[in-house]
Amino acid sequence: MEARIITDQQQWDEYVASSVCCNVTQSYEWGELASHLGSEEALRIGVVDEAGHLCAGILILITRAPLLRQPYFYAPRGPIINDPDSPAMTVLLNFVKAEAHKRHAFMLKVEPSVLDGDTHWLLALKRRGFRPNPYATHIRHEWVLDISPDEKTILGGMKEKWRYNIRLAARKGITVRRGETLADLDTFYSIYETTSERDQFFIHNKTHYQDILRLFHEGDRVALFLAEYEGKAVAGTIILTMGLWSWYMFGASSNDHRERMPNHLLQWTSMQWAKSKGCHYYNFRGIPDILEEGQELWGVYLFKRGFGGYPLRFLETHDLVYQPVIYEAYKRLLEVKRWRDERRYKKAAERALNPAKV
Repeated sequence: MEARIITDQQQWDEYVASSVCCNVTQSYEWGELASHLGSEEALRIGVVDEAGHLCAGILILITRAPLLRQPYFYAPRGPIINDPDSPAMTVLLNFVKAEAHKRHAFMLKVEPSVLDGDTHWLLALKRRGFRPNPYATHIRHEWVLDISPDEKTILGGMKEKWRYNIRLAARKGITVRRGETLADLDTFYSIYETTSERDQFFIHNKTHYQDILRLFHEGDRVALFLAEYEGKAVAGTIILTMGLWSWYMFGASSNDHRERMPNHLLQWTSMQWAKSKGCHYYNFRGIPDILEEGQELWGVYLFKRGFGGYPLRFLETHDLVYQPVIYEAYKRLLEVKRWRDERRYKKAAERALNPAKV
């Protein structure tokens, strides 16, 4: 077997989609979004066996550490390999190390699509020199719904109020349609900007979402849905699929007609579409790291939980260090940043609870 740069999109995506580690952020298309994600370049490194079949792969985003301006390798939900103890893993990591030296990257950061506490993976990573990093880049805790049963069973697993709200939205005049044009994306993005301002979270330039719709259009693996009332869009979602999985990637909701529960019907329509594409799982994505009231994303978590499902926590971040001195400086800067972020969130929470003191 040998490692090489993979340029065959179909070969890459078919391998990722069939793996137990399947994740859309390791898809070929995700690498095409590198410039939007703050990265300079994407590398798709694969290990092929004697028959030319992929048996290991890793999509790497080449990023620069803030302030240090030194490059490092980051694999969002990678690598993609069924057995981390296999010889293919050694071949893969040796090739990655050689590429890192060419580009002066000081580390490889991985966040495998593997369940938290997986001792097989933890021991394999430790033996290969990886060290755990408590600061995750990709949110570790997600909410997942099994959509493989029939629709009646899926609805039966939801909270009664959620089923009621789905029916209520239809009775109150909410309709959902699939967006197909650039004008539909413009509509979605306008609502998304409102959502971002209201809920205080970062969104990319509209070109990012336009490229997602373009890149994943092949194979009908992306859908934009708009919920409308009297012909005016009031909410929207963008859903991606890969293999047996679907992801609720982006959601937007206006400040108008929220009492008509458009988001409940929108989510149900999105699930139905994902199910029609052969997906078994609908991933709502991020929920609080600690499931306690008052945590960041708590309200979002309650909304997602109402549809039924279960929490899915991924393995902690691991770093493979190539340049220890730069890595130690990076760690110190990361600790300072996290401390500032926590203070900022705490102050924001205090202002929300005690607006009179602001």
